[in-house]
Amino acid sequence: MKSATLAGCGALALWAFLAVLARGALGIPPLQLTAMGFAVAGVLGVAVVAARGRLSALRQPALVWAHGVGGLFGYHALYFAALAWAPPVEAGLLNYLWPLLIVLLSAPILGMRLGPARLVGVALGFAGCALLLASGARFAPEAWAGFACAVAAAVTWAFYSVLSRRLASVPSEAVAGFCLASAVLAGLSHGLFEAWVWPNARQAGAALLLGLGPVGAAFFLWDEGMKRGDPRLLGTLAYAVPVASTLLLVASGEAALEARLVAAMALVAGGGWLAARAR
Repeated sequence: MKSATLAGCGALALWAFLAVLARGALGIPPLQLTAMGFAVAGVLGVAVVAARGRLSALRQPALVWAHGVGGLFGYHALYFAALAWAPPVEAGLLNYLWPLLIVLLSAPILGMRLGPARLVGVALGFAGCALLLASGARFAPEAWAGFACAVAAAVTWAFYSVLSRRLASVPSEAVAGFCLASAVLAGLSHGLFEAWVWPNARQAGAALLLGLGPVGAAFFLWDEGMKRGDPRLLGTLAYAVPVASTLLLVASGEAALEARLVAAMALVAGGGWLAARAR
């Protein structure tokens, strides 16, 4: 379980680079960027699976494909819709209900005990996330559709993650097929709602790195972590992602180091420490 939980932590580390790489691809429409990232992940993933002689892993029941593609594409479609229809700060905060939901859903769906230490830990993590994101909130009453999409995205990713453990017999190689199918769906959605933008060298490089990391390898690592690791601990540690992401933006000159970031780091670290100590 420890090695699988570490794999899940690897996914969280890669997701911390999402904002920096997205900034590098600025100017590419979101659905087009999603399609490009998933295409890189899917093509390379299928190539690796084929090289290992494991293409049979892609032959899965329709329910498994619905779970995989619905989770990957469904989450990203809802998340980008939330950013389009609601202020990004509030949308981001509501989207980060998914780590809390993963911890809470582990009890009724997986039969895992939570305990007070885990609950306090995840509460501290959410408080740190709220402090980091909500300080710039500007509530817009007309943005309720976007808020609804943000909550739906959080629920989608939480159920996708927790239910992955119910599908533990499905090999992680199948994620390559899910990425490829998500790329097709994102491409079709892009064709319906966006105009194609030819990427320059910087944008193409950022899209490639997205497909290799946050929108690629991270999903394989997360699948391993959710199926064989501790989803309660990973759900709590997930609150480190927005903090690490902000630190990377600071390091790249895209953001300034502020007292609220330090306080958020302290809350997230304290919550992760409590959750890690829980038995």
